[in-house]
Amino acid sequence: MPKLVIEGEEREYEKGTTFEEIARDYQDRYDNQIVAVVYGSRIRELMKKVDRDENLKFITTSDEIGNNTYTRTALMMLIKAVRDVSGKKHPAFTKVEYKIGNAIYCNIRGDFKVTETFAEEVNKRMQDMVDDALPISKKGYPLADAVDIFTKEGMDDKVRLLRYRRSSEVNVYKLDEFNDYFYGYMLPNTSYVKWFKVEKYHEGLLLHLPSRRHPDEITESEPREKLFNEMVRSTKWGQMMGIDTVGDLNDAICRGEFNDLMLVQEALQERRIGEIAQKIYERKGVKFVMIAGPSSSGKTSFANRLSIQMRTYGLNPHPISLDNYFVNREDTPLNEDGSYNFECLEALDVEKFNEDMVDLLDGKRVEMPTFNFVTGKREMNGDFLQLGDEDVLVIEGIHGLNEKMSYALPAESKFKIYISALTTLSVDAHNRIPTTDGRLIRRIVRDARTRGASAKYTIAMWDSVRRGEHLNIFPYQESADEMFNSAQIYELAVLKQYAEPLLFAIRKDEPEYFEAKRLLKFLDYFVAVDSQALPKNSITREFVGGSCFKV
Repeated sequence: MPKLVIEGEEREYEKGTTFEEIARDYQDRYDNQIVAVVYGSRIRELMKKVDRDENLKFITTSDEIGNNTYTRTALMMLIKAVRDVSGKKHPAFTKVEYKIGNAIYCNIRGDFKVTETFAEEVNKRMQDMVDDALPISKKGYPLADAVDIFTKEGMDDKVRLLRYRRSSEVNVYKLDEFNDYFYGYMLPNTSYVKWFKVEKYHEGLLLHLPSRRHPDEITESEPREKLFNEMVRSTKWGQMMGIDTVGDLNDAICRGEFNDLMLVQEALQERRIGEIAQKIYERKGVKFVMIAGPSSSGKTSFANRLSIQMRTYGLNPHPISLDNYFVNREDTPLNEDGSYNFECLEALDVEKFNEDMVDLLDGKRVEMPTFNFVTGKREMNGDFLQLGDEDVLVIEGIHGLNEKMSYALPAESKFKIYISALTTLSVDAHNRIPTTDGRLIRRIVRDARTRGASAKYTIAMWDSVRRGEHLNIFPYQESADEMFNSAQIYELAVLKQYAEPLLFAIRKDEPEYFEAKRLLKFLDYFVAVDSQALPKNSITREFVGGSCFKV
């Protein structure tokens, strides 16, 4: 009888007992649904079984891993439901595309148009699965056998991906008679997915799911049409280049096409930046270009490239960082744990910023502040600025889109831009790459290069960073005049060689180990490429080094 230490108690369970059975004994102690366990130094799905003495901890839907497990299972159910409703003779193909708020957009490709009725039928089919508690099994297959399974399922994207698989075995999940592969953990049966809603959205379906912060309810987001349209634009770029999934990217790299692919991607982004610069020029009276976006979006490189494009229209841009308006360190608000909260609006001297901007707008000569991050003090170093007819301030900071930040400036004088690394490349058709993963890998690489910070440190503070983004950035993104996607379709193949050694340095006994292991597994899908060929003004240079800008 294996002995398990659970919440400081020692319990004995028969060998072969599933973790789902153990979870039932403890579920009433938790506010949220238990969906996985930490068994020793490894995460285990609930369908797995006890086989030795070990420490055991529970993972619930309020944990990042648990929320992702719930989401993954719901997506498998939706994919299966779409196939069932569309008919076995000509089943529709589902491409999991983007996260829009707390929902995931899925593109449905078939010989019919997606209607409200179709969405309702898919929703009902999923609910039937919940009621029937259909088991989800997991089985490891030799690589060749897994390729045969996915070939029969018509999943050519998975066949291409597995061509680059180093492991000799592939885990295949089965729901009813439907086989699929998922990057991450799954639930043991469909009854766990209690909260969801499917609705028609554009040409596809929107699957609303609970958030990690509210795991027992559906929190429907406000429409985010600008965000959706920007992601569609990037998807079309990828399709134009013949790159939809990681398998496509790996194929192109192995064919020796990386250089052409990289140059086309850079040209597409430069054209887009030029279009935004033209709109700024054509909107007469713009004096403040306000740029905001989440961490590691490439804001600095974008601001520099935008400034260059603005100069081609005869404008004279001046870069300004909102960081220079930080209050002195001793006046900075504190988090609950006593640490400084640099991300709230109160960490900035909003009144002084508006006073300076109004004076500049009135044609006055203003001494601009510089924040000294070493001393934690704002300094005045004789940096004077006065705006002429063609002068425009390019202001970058996380609160740039918040009207409270620039309350005193006339609306017609501001042009707002939201920037983020909106990854539209997918591992395969059913496994999207979260935009947060792309940004986290960017930040791990940059923090190590510019700050000497370990991957352990960056991962440890990432959750706090994301909380700040949800409070201070995402609520204002749809108020932007324009959006820019800084994600580059090839970048993860470049970042891989920089990130992997940093992630391997995290030890098994450290709390950040599970996240490091997950990211390493994710990067293993990519064929690595050298960064030497990247242009000096590439956004990826902001993270790997060698940029012509001060980043």
